[in-house]
Amino acid sequence: MFLKRLLVKKPIAELEKETEEKEHTLRRVLGPLNLISLGIGAIIGAGIFVLTGQAAAQYAGPAVVVSFILSGISCALTALCYAEMASMVPVAGSAYTYAYVTLGEFFAWVIGWDLILEYLFGASTVAVGWSGYMVSLLKDFGILIPDWLSNSPLVLDPDLGWVKTGAVINLPAVLVILGATFLLVLGIRESAFINNLVVFIKILVLLLFIIIGVFFINPQNWSPFIPSNNGAFGHFGWSGILRGAGVIFFAYIGFDAVSTAAQETLNPQRNMPVGILGSLGVSTLLYVVVSMVLTGMVRYDRLLVPDPIAVAVDSTGYIWLSFFVKVGAVAGLSSVILVMLLGQSRIFYSMARDGLMPKKFALVHPVFRTPYITTVITGVVAAFLAGIFPIGILGELVSIGTLLAFVIVSIGVLVLRYTNPELRRPFKTPLFPLVPVLGAAISLLQMLSLPLGTWLRLIIWMFIGFLIYFFYGSRHSLHGR
Repeated sequence: MFLKRLLVKKPIAELEKETEEKEHTLRRVLGPLNLISLGIGAIIGAGIFVLTGQAAAQYAGPAVVVSFILSGISCALTALCYAEMASMVPVAGSAYTYAYVTLGEFFAWVIGWDLILEYLFGASTVAVGWSGYMVSLLKDFGILIPDWLSNSPLVLDPDLGWVKTGAVINLPAVLVILGATFLLVLGIRESAFINNLVVFIKILVLLLFIIIGVFFINPQNWSPFIPSNNGAFGHFGWSGILRGAGVIFFAYIGFDAVSTAAQETLNPQRNMPVGILGSLGVSTLLYVVVSMVLTGMVRYDRLLVPDPIAVAVDSTGYIWLSFFVKVGAVAGLSSVILVMLLGQSRIFYSMARDGLMPKKFALVHPVFRTPYITTVITGVVAAFLAGIFPIGILGELVSIGTLLAFVIVSIGVLVLRYTNPELRRPFKTPLFPLVPVLGAAISLLQMLSLPLGTWLRLIIWMFIGFLIYFFYGSRHSLHGR
């Protein structure tokens, strides 16, 4: 009986009925271009401005271009599964809702709790990076923010443990999260407009970099295109290309955030697949072209720096372009924060609607039609984490949390195809069952390649989640009674 309660599934018909309830209905205003913009806003951030240079310098050389293609293909397998699920289950909640429909309540809770690592911790991580770029940009205008107001007060030393840095709080990181939170409470239409504007700015900056950079490419910088392996696996050669693909996987995190806005989308059955696959396709193309131009402008062994694109710009002698690159980086990271916070608040909203979290989390603002309580809670917690902890600690759990979500969604597509073949599928994952099997397998392999310490932190995090579920969620569930 207890096991049956854990595995109770939520009928798709009930999900569709919920979307028609006026009291709890979110405002449907997002079209396909809005969704593609949301996806690009979440994907293009620190990855293209930081990881590109690091992956080229340490692992793949100019062949980092191939690493981006391989990682993009890996994500595309999962994106196709997300597209099928999003077209079938057009409500807020992303992988949490998909798991509830396919695998049962307990698995839904596991993925819902796990997604906090991707969205809430992800927003905090990016906010710390945003702070560094913003402080540098303001410095160019003669505005100096002291270290004690722009750094984490704590760092984790491998030998000494937690050590005080002398700083009080990372104030810029706190302020950008609170600003994004206010915007999300104000309304999805307003949030989408600002995101569209920010995405336009960062794409414009990247295109400017590409157009100018093409004239400064030295073909000799691409030779050898695949540097010889130095004797260690993952350091150049084909193994380096594979290692590079694993490292820059972080750069693709975010396309799944599109699916959290399904309940605010016009014609989600058609537009969700367009948003998910369109944003991933555009981002992959930009990643490949930017990395090609970058390694052509500057030899790969000079790119092991926090700001590789800035290094390439400096090599042109166009000092004014450096300013635009920083603006693009700030814009890029701003949109990532906005979309991550949006995704997390919608997941909490969906969990509350199912009784797994307090009912107040499901309240929708009578005027703005946004889940304002979950949005505020998400923003406050994310701001606290960003203000206190360093970027390394916050970022450790993001990748493993995302990969676990990818595994569950891919398995969910498999399960539904065999258990409910009669369900209407506006979008079907092609080459079934090869695509979902490969999507789950590759994500699982990437999880297994992560350090033991990351797994231990995931286990501790999930244990806390189990306690909350068994002492609160399972007792208040609307479906497991």
